[in-house]
Amino acid sequence: MPRSLSPAVLLVDGYNIIGAWHCLKKTRDTAGLEAARWELVEAMTSYSAFQGYETQIVFDAHYQNTSSNREVITQLLSVYYTDFGQTADSYIEKTCASLRPQFAQARISRVIVATSDRAQQLTVQGYGAEWLSALQLCGEVQTTVCRVKQRSQARTQSKSRFLASSIDPQARQKLAQLRMGL
Repeated sequence: MPRSLSPAVLLVDGYNIIGAWHCLKKTRDTAGLEAARWELVEAMTSYSAFQGYETQIVFDAHYQNTSSNREVITQLLSVYYTDFGQTADSYIEKTCASLRPQFAQARISRVIVATSDRAQQLTVQGYGAEWLSALQLCGEVQTTVCRVKQRSQARTQSKSRFLASSIDPQARQKLAQLRMGL
């Protein structure tokens, strides 16, 4: 079912992010580019779900003579591989241009582009998009991971298996009084 209003559309320049995040560079250098791509996809899957962003990670064709390809990972995340000879930058610019009318009609609230390419940042701002540097995105993803962990720990953290241990002491005392008929 399509959404009537998306909080934001996030366009991620995949190779730019891989080249800027220390952990992804390390993965790329030790396990290869494919492993780094999927590590980025995994990180963005959680981030997109938490933020509610419709996210596209865009990768250049990168020396492959293939046609463009789009992989839908989740309802909120897809990965786009450009045509041979098309850059991620040009794809992102065209997408920003095509989203501009939807943005103007308030069908989407924000368009955000994640890249550290300064020329790209200035170009997408001309289309009304916001931008995040690769390091800003990294910080936001890490903060989101911490928030998710805190929320899940708060839900699962219990001193014991009994319901009484999750009740505050004052309520526990009142229940004890009721049980004893006081």
